[in-house]
Amino acid sequence: MKKRLLLWGLVIWFPILSQAQNNPIINATLSGKIIDAKTKEPLIGAAVLIKGTTNGGSTDTNGEFFLKTGQKLPFTIVVSFIGYEPKETVVESNTVEIALTPDSKQLSEVVVVGYGSLERKNLIGSIAKIDPSETKTIQAGSFDAQLQGKVSGVQISSNTGVPGEAVNIRVRGATSINADNDPLYVVDGVFINNNSLQTIGTGGKATSPIADLNPNDIESIEVLKDAEATALYGSRGANGVILISTKRGSFEQKPRVNFNASYGQAKATKLWELTTGPEHAQLVNEWWINTGKDTPSLNRTFANRPFRPVSEGGRGLPEEQQTYDRLGELFRTAHLSNYDLSLAGGTKTTKYYIGGGFNNQEAIIRPINFQRASFKVNLDQKVNDKIQVGVSNSFTRTYRNQARAGDGPAGGLLQAALHTPTYLSPVNEQGVLVGRAGFDNLTLLLDNYNVNSTSLRYIGNLYTDIELLPNLKFRSSWGIDYNNYNESEYWNNLLISGSPNGLATSSITQFTTWLNEQTLTYRKKIGTQHSFGVLIGNTLQSDLQTRTYAEGRGFANNQFTQISSAATTAGSQSWTKSNLASFFGKVDYSFASKYLIDFSLRADGSSRFGNNRQWGYFPSVGLAWRTKQESFLRDVQWLSDLKIRSSVGLTGNQNGIGNFASQGLWTGGASYQGNAGIAPQQLGNSDLQWERTRQFNVGLDASLLNSRVSFELNYYNKYTSNGLLQLALPAATGFSGYWSNAAEISNKGFEFVLNTVNVRKGDFNWTTSFNVAQNVNNIEKLPNPLRYGSRDLILLQQGTPMYSFWVYKELGVNPETGNVIYDDVNKDGQITVADRQIVGSIWPKFFGGLTNNLSYKGFDVNFFFSFQYGNEIYNHNRFFGEGGGARDAARVILASNNDRWQKPGDITDTPRPDGVNVNNYRDGGSRWLEDGSFLRLRSLNIGYTLPKAVTRKIGAESLRVYVAGTNLFLLTKYTGLDPESSASSDQNQQGIDLGTPPQPLGVQVGINISL
Repeated sequence: MKKRLLLWGLVIWFPILSQAQNNPIINATLSGKIIDAKTKEPLIGAAVLIKGTTNGGSTDTNGEFFLKTGQKLPFTIVVSFIGYEPKETVVESNTVEIALTPDSKQLSEVVVVGYGSLERKNLIGSIAKIDPSETKTIQAGSFDAQLQGKVSGVQISSNTGVPGEAVNIRVRGATSINADNDPLYVVDGVFINNNSLQTIGTGGKATSPIADLNPNDIESIEVLKDAEATALYGSRGANGVILISTKRGSFEQKPRVNFNASYGQAKATKLWELTTGPEHAQLVNEWWINTGKDTPSLNRTFANRPFRPVSEGGRGLPEEQQTYDRLGELFRTAHLSNYDLSLAGGTKTTKYYIGGGFNNQEAIIRPINFQRASFKVNLDQKVNDKIQVGVSNSFTRTYRNQARAGDGPAGGLLQAALHTPTYLSPVNEQGVLVGRAGFDNLTLLLDNYNVNSTSLRYIGNLYTDIELLPNLKFRSSWGIDYNNYNESEYWNNLLISGSPNGLATSSITQFTTWLNEQTLTYRKKIGTQHSFGVLIGNTLQSDLQTRTYAEGRGFANNQFTQISSAATTAGSQSWTKSNLASFFGKVDYSFASKYLIDFSLRADGSSRFGNNRQWGYFPSVGLAWRTKQESFLRDVQWLSDLKIRSSVGLTGNQNGIGNFASQGLWTGGASYQGNAGIAPQQLGNSDLQWERTRQFNVGLDASLLNSRVSFELNYYNKYTSNGLLQLALPAATGFSGYWSNAAEISNKGFEFVLNTVNVRKGDFNWTTSFNVAQNVNNIEKLPNPLRYGSRDLILLQQGTPMYSFWVYKELGVNPETGNVIYDDVNKDGQITVADRQIVGSIWPKFFGGLTNNLSYKGFDVNFFFSFQYGNEIYNHNRFFGEGGGARDAARVILASNNDRWQKPGDITDTPRPDGVNVNNYRDGGSRWLEDGSFLRLRSLNIGYTLPKAVTRKIGAESLRVYVAGTNLFLLTKYTGLDPESSASSDQNQQGIDLGTPPQPLGVQVGINISL
C-alpha cells in the first residue's frame, strides 16, 4: 500500500518538480542602456515597459534605466522613444543594451531649414513638411495648386479650372497692399521668379511660372512660416518661404529606373442653368410691360423678328422661338496624360539623378490646353574626403493655348458662351455667323482662337562643399533662373478684337536671376550635454528683365497673320534691373537636447530703395524646451514627447513695387510733332524704405501613446509697418502718385495639426492627418480708402479686413410691391453711394484639410478633403444674369429669374422685372454676395502593388497600378460653379466670380514601375 501511494505521488509531483527545476529564476531587477542604432549615442528619456504590465520606467541622462521587475526570465520589454521605431526585446538576463532605429516619419525626420537641415525634434521654428508623392496625382498644372489644404495656416485658392494659371497662396494672411503677398520659392538653393511674365490680356488672369516645375522631380517641400524659420531670408521672408528639394541619387546605390504613366479625363460637373429662349422672351416682355410704357400700337424687334409685348388680352412671344446651347459648345470632356522616366544611383564617390517628363492637359473649355516637357539632371561628386561638388539642372518647355476666361467681352470665351442670350441665333437671316449682345460669335471664336505662349526655362545651381577643419564647413554656390517667355496672338477680322482688318501682337520677355552665396558653418558638441552651431554667409543677387513688344494692324486677308504683313506696325522695348546684397548669421545652442535657443540676423541692401534707406536689418530669436526630457515627465508613460517653443523676429518685403520705385524718372517717349522729346514720368522718394513685418509665434508639439497620436499647436501675431503704398497726387502736379511707406496691417491666428496612427496591426495600417487654421486680418493704418474690382466691389479701409466687400445691403424683396428693400444707412430716404457698407470679406473663419492613408498587404488607399468656412464670394455672373429682362438682348438671363416676384404676396429674393425701379438691379447689391464655404474631396487614390515574387519574374523591383480621382465631391451653398473662382489674378481683386471655369472632376489611371 505504501509503495502504491509513493508511486502515485511520484506520478503527480514529478511534472511539477521537473517544471520547478527548469523554471527561470525570478529577476528582481533589470538594468540596461538604450542607444541610437546608427550614432550609438544614448537616448535620454526613452520609455521602457514590461509587456503585459504597467511596470516601466525611462532612461536617464546617460541613456540608462533601472527597473524592479519581479518577473521570471525570460520576459519581453517594449522600448519606445519619440522619433524612433518601437522595439520589443526578449530579456534573458538582468542587463541589456538595446539599439533603436530612427523612424523617418516621426520627429527624427530631417527637415530642410534655411541653409541647412535639422531633425524635427530639434526644430524651433514653425515648418511644415509635405510629401509630394501624396499630391502629385492631383490634376493641376503646378505643384503649388496641389498643396491646397495640406499645410496649416497656408490658404491656397486655385481661382480657375484652367491648368497652368496662377493660384493665390497666402502664408498666415496678407501683409501688403501694393507690394507682393506671395511667398518666396527656393529650388535647390535658387531663389526663383514666381511672378507672371504675361503681357497679353486674358481678362485679368495670369499664367503661373511655378507650373514650369515638374512635380515628379520634387523630393520634398518645406513651408517656413514663422519669423524664426524665415528670418535668414530677411527681406524675402515676410510672406513665408517654400523650399523645394529635388530628387538626387545616393552614394553606393545601384542604378534604379522608375517609370510612371497615367491617362485620364476631366469634365465640369455643373454648368449654369439658363432660361430657355421662350422664357427669356417672356421675361423681357414682362419687364417692358412693368415699365408702364406699353401701348397697343407699340412694336419692338426681338431677335430680328416682330415682337408683340404683353397686352391686357394675353401674352405675345416671338414666333418659332428657339433655345441655343452655347455652353455645350464650349465645354468638353478634357483628356489628360502624363509620362515620367528617371534614373538614379551612385558609386562610392558619385551620385546622380536623371529625369524626364511630359505632361499634357486639356482644359474643360475649348480650345485651351497646357503642355510641359521637362528634363532634370542632378549630379554630386566627392573629390576627396574633404571636398564635394555638385550641380542641379532643370530644363522645361511649357506651352499654353491661353484662355481669355475672365472679364471683358472681346475674345472672352466664357463671356461669349454664357452671357449671350439663349434665344439669339448664332447666324443672321442670311445664314452667316455673327456676334450677338456685344460678344464674339462663339463658333467663330473657337474656330479662330489664336492666343499662345511658350516658356523656355532653366533653373540651375553649382555648389562646392569644403571641410576646412573638423566641424568647420565652407559652401559656395552659383545659381541661375532664366526664363524666355514668348507670346503671340492674332485676331482676324471676324472677331471683335480684330475688327476691322485684323490685329497681331508679339511679346518676348527674358527674365534672369543670378545668385551667388557663401556660407561658413561650424558645429561642435562638448561632452554629452552641450552642442552649438554658428552660421555666417552672404548673398549677392541680380535680377534683369528685358521685353520687346510689337503689334500690327490691318491685314490683306486672314491668311496673313505675321506682323510683317500688317499695314501699320508699332513696337516698344523695355529694360529693368535690381540688385540685392545680403549678409546673415545664426547662432544656435542646445543643452542636454532639452533647452534649445537660436539667434539670427540678416542685413539686406536693395537698389530699389532710396539712398537714405537702402539697408534693412532683420533679427530673430527662438526658444524651445523639450519638456518631456525633464525628470518629472520621464516616467509619464502615455506622454511620448512634449516641446514648447516660441519665437519673435522681423522680416521684410520689397517685391511688387518696381525696380526704380524710389527714383525720380524721365521718359524718352514724349515725342512732339515728330520730334523726340523727354518728360517727367515718376516722382522720386529718397526715404522709401523696407516694408517690415514683426511676427511673434508660440507653439506646442506633443506626442502621445508611443507616438500613436501627435499634434502641433501654433498661435501667431504678425504686424506689418512701413507698408509700401502708392499715394495719389493731385493732377496739377503732373504725376498720378508716388511710392511711400504709409500702411500698417495685422494678421493673427492659430494653427492646429493632428496626426494619428489609428491601426497598425499585421498587414493593415491606417493613419490620419488633420489640420485647421484661422487668420484674422485687419488694416491698422491707411491714409485713404482704396477701391478695387468691378463696380468698386472690393474696399480697403482702415479698421476693416483687407479685401472686404463694399455693397448695398439688401434686406429682402417687398412681398407687396416686388421691389428690393435696401438698408438706408444714413436714413435720408434715398439709396445712394453713401449707403454702401462693408458686408463680409474673402477671409474664411477657418480652413484646412483631412488626409487618410490606408494600406493592406499590396493595396493602398489615400483620400484627402480640403475645406474652408465663413468667407464670402461675389457672384458677378448672377448680377448680369438676374436682370429680369432689363438688359433685353444684351445679356443672358439665368433660370433663377423664373422664381421672381410676380404678384402681391409672393415670397422670394428675386424682385420683379422693372425698368422704372432701377434699384431692383443696382450695381453692387448684396443679393449676389454668397457664402463661399465648401468641403471638397480633393483627391482619392487607390493603388495595388504586385507581390515581389511576381515583379521579380518580369525583372522589376516593384510595379504599382492605381486609379486617382480629383475633385470628386463638392459640398457648398454657393450657387455658382466653384466657390474658389476668381475673375482676376490681381491680389487686390480676389473673390469676384465672373466668366471663370470651375475646377473639373477628373479621373486617371496609371502605372508605376521601378527596375
